[in-house]
Amino acid sequence: MFNSLWRQQILPFVVLLGALAAATLAGDYLLHVLDLAWVGRYLGIPGTILIITSLIYSLRKRKLIGKGDPKSLLKMHELSAWLGSLMVLIHGGVHFNAILPWLAMCAMGVNVISGMVGKLLLDRSRRHVQAQRAQFQLRGMPKAEVEQAVFWDAVALDAMKQWRKVHIPIFIAFAALSLGHIISVFLFWGWV
Repeated sequence: MFNSLWRQQILPFVVLLGALAAATLAGDYLLHVLDLAWVGRYLGIPGTILIITSLIYSLRKRKLIGKGDPKSLLKMHELSAWLGSLMVLIHGGVHFNAILPWLAMCAMGVNVISGMVGKLLLDRSRRHVQAQRAQFQLRGMPKAEVEQAVFWDAVALDAMKQWRKVHIPIFIAFAALSLGHIISVFLFWGWV
């Protein structure tokens, strides 16, 4: 059981998070070694665009747009949010210039982690309930008894689906802090 839990749930989370951290450090290091640190300053723009692009899945899920396969959009959401976060993290580097960008980056990090945890926990819970249903059905239990037997697990699964109520406010905080950072860049760099 623990081996399965470790292999199927914890290890993928650790690998994805570790890959994000390693890619961030490697990218920042390479830019500095190649004397291209200035490129990092501009990686925030495509990173932000990728993160915004990842919202297409959320719009489709809430039926605000009607086109697109939800499974494909979910994969695109995960990939573009991960790559966008990588670019933004490289953009931020290890430079301590101002508090607002660091707050935005911390909120983004918490949002990425909450998204990954929510996805993995929800997937695990869904598979658990499905496996229980299948096991009870193999025993020949009538459908009504099967539903009664998995009732509390199904209720717990429905409760777990509510993790988005945490994920979305974290995203809103990240978006507000990022917008503040972007506006301050425009004002202080004299782009407006």
